[in-house]
Amino acid sequence: MAYQKVNADQRAPGHSQYLDNDDLQATALDLEWDMEKELEEPGFDQFQLDSAENQNLENPETADLNLDSIQPATSPKGRFQRLQEESDYVTRYTRSAPKSNPCNFCRLLKILCTATVLFILGILIGYYAHKNCPSNATTSGTLDLHLYQEILKTIQAEDIKKSFRNLVQLYKSEDDTEISKKIKSHWTSLGLEDVQFVNYSVLLNLPGPSASSVSLSSSGQCFHPNGQPCSEEARKHSSQDLLYSYAAYSAKGTLEAEVIDVSYGNADDLKRIQKMKNTTNKIALLKLGKLPLLYKLSLLEKAGFGGVLLYIDPCDLPKTANLSYDTFMVSLNPGGDPSTPGYPSVDGSFRQNRSNLTSLLVQPISASLVAKLISSPNSRTKNSICSPLELPNNDQRIVSMQIQTVSKFKTVTNVVGYLKGLTSPDRYIVVGSRHHTAYSYYGQEWASSTAIITAFIRALMLRVKRGWRPDRTIVFCSWGGTAFGNIGSYEWGEDFRKVLQRNVVAYISLHSPIRGNSSLYSVASPSLQQLVVEKNNFNCSRRAKCQETNVSSVQIEGDADYFINHLGIPTVQFAYEDITALEGPSFLSEALFLKRATKIEEMDPFFHLHETITKLSGEVILQIANEPVLPFNALDIAIEVQNSLKGDQPYTHQLLALASRLRESAELFQSDEMRPANDPKERIPIRVRMLNDILQDMEKSFLVEQVPPGFYRNILYHLDGKTSQFSILLEAWEHCKLLASNETIQEALSEVLNSINSAQVYFKAGLDVFDSVLVGKN
Repeated sequence: MAYQKVNADQRAPGHSQYLDNDDLQATALDLEWDMEKELEEPGFDQFQLDSAENQNLENPETADLNLDSIQPATSPKGRFQRLQEESDYVTRYTRSAPKSNPCNFCRLLKILCTATVLFILGILIGYYAHKNCPSNATTSGTLDLHLYQEILKTIQAEDIKKSFRNLVQLYKSEDDTEISKKIKSHWTSLGLEDVQFVNYSVLLNLPGPSASSVSLSSSGQCFHPNGQPCSEEARKHSSQDLLYSYAAYSAKGTLEAEVIDVSYGNADDLKRIQKMKNTTNKIALLKLGKLPLLYKLSLLEKAGFGGVLLYIDPCDLPKTANLSYDTFMVSLNPGGDPSTPGYPSVDGSFRQNRSNLTSLLVQPISASLVAKLISSPNSRTKNSICSPLELPNNDQRIVSMQIQTVSKFKTVTNVVGYLKGLTSPDRYIVVGSRHHTAYSYYGQEWASSTAIITAFIRALMLRVKRGWRPDRTIVFCSWGGTAFGNIGSYEWGEDFRKVLQRNVVAYISLHSPIRGNSSLYSVASPSLQQLVVEKNNFNCSRRAKCQETNVSSVQIEGDADYFINHLGIPTVQFAYEDITALEGPSFLSEALFLKRATKIEEMDPFFHLHETITKLSGEVILQIANEPVLPFNALDIAIEVQNSLKGDQPYTHQLLALASRLRESAELFQSDEMRPANDPKERIPIRVRMLNDILQDMEKSFLVEQVPPGFYRNILYHLDGKTSQFSILLEAWEHCKLLASNETIQEALSEVLNSINSAQVYFKAGLDVFDSVLVGKN
């Protein structure tokens, strides 16, 4: 066993200005090395390791883990291997007595004096280091679950409720300036550092001066989107509801044509319809759900349709939800400012003329209006069995639809505040909520989102004021323009893309935390699912009634979109849902209801659900911000890839061998490298930094360039929790059936193959880097 000389100046970038234990030990090793060289004598360098170390060195293979025993449900911390020898090995051996040799007395005296001075100096350094550091600050990189609980216990439901009610009173403002100022002022008063406005001038598609309408040509009856007849009285009583029942960035104008029921608008529906009817310039009666709206609209556009009447079938909603007469808004914007696609809306940017993002006239309508158009009195029978709304094939309905919208450049404001990290200030955990944006629907989910992030900031800053600080920087963001296509978060992401790509470790979403009150539903990247399960189980153990943990990687609505799809950043989101809503079709949340959104206090009257979401999200944030090794699981990504290739999908057999190699590399990486361990004595800072750099970039390999509209570019995320296969392969196979061509499936297979191969090479390169470091040390 050879000595290794470790210099204090080899610390990782962003290391604390305070010397930690590793630095002091490294300095001590340098000095002891020099003294050993001076005392070098025959036989003096002979020493014996204790029995445990001897055994490990003589049989290194016994330290290797059995990879077959690794299970995805097991925490990776128990599978780590050491990254270095014991850092205090100099005290773990016994030396034989040195041979008697004549020695210069002065030289011995000099050495004795030097040792005495160094001893006294060490005591002084330790004393002043302890004195200068805050007494309640935890050691950098030390897991302190007790500290986390101490921070989180200050979060109270009553405080969140007060904050929520104060925010709700502000949304009636004509613009979002008042809300943004209130959030900034509140965060600043709590002690958050460098809270600032980040403004962007963006193109918004707003309701026109009068409500859209749908008319039956046979009878001449005119209806508003909520099903009420077009009349002056109706406009007076529900003017806002009528105006905000629209599709942002739809084409505008008037179209009179036959209505064709396309059901959910998938490939099979269109294939069946096109065999029976000519769809050119017709109006599609389309149900929301089951597939992304943008994807279904792209299929209708290719089929030649001219307009779309969009609705939610009451059979797809819980029986307790009566939304037959409710109107809603949807956005056809895939993300960001439409006038600056792919680049930020900063001064001097070229503005494209893109007031509409589709050639289709799209109008959301209520289920009651659909019932009138197809002459159906209601959708439920007497025995409570729901009968879906559908237009009989032999019936013909000619309708006229009129859509008016206005496009204007408006300012969207983000509020961004920072809590700088102590040892790794250049590594960020981004926590995102949203606030109300003027000219959009006026629901209250944004108030829940803002109240929760504010409650966590308050609890965190109480501890920071007492001297503690997280290791990594936490960035708190309140986004504007979410309802129009996550505009605020997209523009900020595009503006700071290079910095975010390099520095962001994770994104914690607080987009819409309370959607129901019966089930806690968690969405997490594959690499973070184990951490989420651990937090769910811990939270469950403190309650009398525990439900099965429901966590998956599925497409979600909200501002996490840019971070998942363009930066490949691991993401977590906790939310309460209704179980019946989870059992229904996915993507119904694309509809933004005006009235249903105001029932937050009915779903959570005592705000205990808000408190639970705040504490769960807060504990995940604290653990990611403080663990020396990021709590990401490399092996779970490989397992997710293998699961996504299961089933009877065609053409996937060629990917299985590559997926197997990816798993082997991930197993080796996780067992051999993910252990700088929890003991500070086993940590080399530069190796910890190298390891974390690899862990935070794992998902970037799975970003693909070409996906269908509305699909995630990060292929690790599925369309819903019911299907585990790669979404782009499922869509390509459906497209193949529709067009009787396998070109699309070959392109999708190539995208998946390249992603898996890129990830396998990435893990292999990580292993090679660590091997090279070990060789260089030896």
